Amino acid sequence: MKVLLLKDAKEDDCGQDPYIRELGLYGLEATLIPVLSFEFLSLPSFSEKLSHPEDYGGLIFTSPRAVEAAELCLEQNNKTEVWERSLKEKWNAKSVYVVGNATASLVSKIGLDTEGETCGNAEKLAEYICSSK
Repeated sequence: MKVLLLKDAKEDDCGQDPYIRELGLYGLEATLIPVLSFEFLSLPSFSEKLSHPEDYGGLIFTSPRAVEAAELCLEQNNKTEVWERSLKEKWNAKSVYVVGNATASLVSKIGLDTEGETCGNAEKLAEYICSSK
């Protein structure tokens, strides 16, 4: 049976998209159709705000893309050194919330301690944040 798979092709270690391979094992012939594109918005504004943790009570990362945006801000504006020297510590003195374990893992790679990763979705995370205040 033929199926439409609405995503970009990604190659794994075997040189094939894992969805194509796995679906093929079950007799399905998948046709990939990329339907999404992505562009970061407001990076200059985010970068400026990331440089001033004293103005905020915390951070909430809602997705791996949000972490990627933070990394881009640090790299593009040569803030990696100041991040390591002081900004990271200042943000870690505040609450850093995340939606999901994947996002938590990425946030920890930039040196921040997270809360709320087991909530699983925005609604539950909002309840968690409100109940911890």
